[in-house]
Amino acid sequence: MGTNYYLCDSTKICPTCGHNSGQRLHIGKSSAGWCFSLQVLPEDGINSLDDWMVCFAAPGACIQNEYDERVSVEEMMAHITKRKGSGRPSPPHGYPSWGDFHARNYSEPGPNGLLRHRIGRHCVGHGDGTYDLIPGEFS
Repeated sequence: MGTNYYLCDSTKICPTCGHNSGQRLHIGKSSAGWCFSLQVLPEDGINSLDDWMVCFAAPGACIQNEYDERVSVEEMMAHITKRKGSGRPSPPHGYPSWGDFHARNYSEPGPNGLLRHRIGRHCVGHGDGTYDLIPGEFS
């Protein structure tokens, strides 16, 4: 289970309920125990966290989670770069070993007791800190 985050146009958000009536650009997903999955959108010129930071600073830009709650840039950056995991000593239920878990989930050990995506088809790179660069559609 995780939470998705989106870049929005603040002029399209209802001041009463927070609902966004405009387009949203998927920033990425925060999943417990994993590095943040930061969406890369090469077709939009977004290939890195630095590119996202330019978007966050654009006039009228705002960040919302999937529950239409506003998130500050500082909070978003903490979700992306300052994550901590539990560093479980034994693999999750149903997996006989960490090797089996990593093989079946395309993962590897990451920083701060987190799991991270293995570079390949589903991950194009690891960021400096606790995030992975993920292309394509995901939620």
